[in-house]
Amino acid sequence: MNENVNPPKCFRLLSELLLGRTDRTARAAAGLESQDLAELTELANSHHVTMRSFPILQQLMVDSGNAEGAEFAANAIDKEGARIRHAISFLDPIIRALQQCGKVVVIKSLDHWPDFGSDIDLYVDCSPGTPTAEVAVVMRRELGAEMAERSWGDRLANKWNFIVPGLPELVEIHVGRLGQTGEQTTITESLVSRARTIELDGYQIRTSAPEDRMIVSTLQRMYRHFYIRLCDIVDNAQLMESGTVDYIYLRSLAQSAGLWEGLATYLVVVSDYVKQYRGEGIDLPAWVTSEARFGGDLVYYRRNWLRIPIIPHAARLYAAEWKSLIRKGEIRNTLRLSLLPGLATAAALEQNLTGSDKGIW
Repeated sequence: MNENVNPPKCFRLLSELLLGRTDRTARAAAGLESQDLAELTELANSHHVTMRSFPILQQLMVDSGNAEGAEFAANAIDKEGARIRHAISFLDPIIRALQQCGKVVVIKSLDHWPDFGSDIDLYVDCSPGTPTAEVAVVMRRELGAEMAERSWGDRLANKWNFIVPGLPELVEIHVGRLGQTGEQTTITESLVSRARTIELDGYQIRTSAPEDRMIVSTLQRMYRHFYIRLCDIVDNAQLMESGTVDYIYLRSLAQSAGLWEGLATYLVVVSDYVKQYRGEGIDLPAWVTSEARFGGDLVYYRRNWLRIPIIPHAARLYAAEWKSLIRKGEIRNTLRLSLLPGLATAAALEQNLTGSDKGIW
């Protein structure tokens, strides 16, 4: 990571709890005051790592004799665990309802397990003859859900957000397309055909395969938000170290979607961040690292996130994706992606004028 911008102590401590606990970590944890603990809790929740970091923090507090801190950590774990269990209880009825429209895969939300995202994300591949708008009809009819306001970006991406009674989290449904402007249809076939069934609280749930998880995460971080969360670091590091990733298939899929350079860069950035806390990075194939446009040295901390430099680095990744769609003759998808710079500009202007880009991005 760019050492010119040092993260605050709570961010560093959270990274150490997740990636490389040391004696320094124990000393830092023992010295936390109530204000620090509150900040650390908020940070862990926003990065979706509470259930993976706070049990370690709790044990450090116990070891140091800090009973108050240990109790604080335990309460944070209980509260987040209750939220997750409540959200999970809605998954099965939502999936069953959406199966009336077509094949359903849970994406992103379960990538952080035992943590859970701030909303419930699903991909729906509608059956032939079923209009995409049927998703909204089914959600209203079966679950009494209300449709949240759709932004310009939502409409381009063929994405809906729903408010389900009794569920604090939004339900975000991608229908037939992925990507900020819905330009990605190449990877959706793989997402559905290679989905895996897992058992969660007694329910059988279809979720994405490791390679598809990496592709979707890359789309979200390197081509849309341009910042990386600690859960993204941990999630992808665990996948890379698990031995379950087929890198040959991953490269083929990413190349077919025009995302290979962005994916290779993303994996190198993750490895570099891990190295900062463990002393060594993740062992990646040389032909992955050689295709990366940049590494962790250009990633910087700002406002609680690890930021990706947009100009010129992320812009070049966008250009590579756009050129790939043109070469493949995907005219409609190319036109969709061509709208992204204008959409981003409008969102930035709206943010500056009103303090929010709601309705655009």
